[in-house]
Amino acid sequence: QVQLVESGGGSVRAGGSLRLSCAVSGSTFSINTVDWYRRTPGKERELVATINSGGSPNYLDSVKGRFTISRDNDKNTVYLQMSALKPEDTAVYTCHADLVRRTGGGVDYSNRYNLWGQGTQVTVSN
Repeated sequence: QVQLVESGGGSVRAGGSLRLSCAVSGSTFSINTVDWYRRTPGKERELVATINSGGSPNYLDSVKGRFTISRDNDKNTVYLQMSALKPEDTAVYTCHADLVRRTGGGVDYSNRYNLWGQGTQVTVSN
């Protein structure tokens, strides 16, 4: 089974940085689009950032200027670089990927698979 593997979470002081990774195992599928979500106990899930197949990003207003989403298609990985972290950023961060099956000459956009990562904890303290 194909897996979506997240890494990079941890505990940092306010003002610090972390880089989260969302990687697809194997070569059967390629990442089409990715959404990064976050959630904390007692709060609704927030959509933090998105990136489309061409690399165009969108961000939650509260993270603009501090977070950067990017992709490396050769590594089949999407990154979320988080800088100037605040305690309010504390949450479990989870990626959701729309995948497409690879073919000999590219990808098959009619053969899709979507997958959620396991989540990674980010804790920011004063």
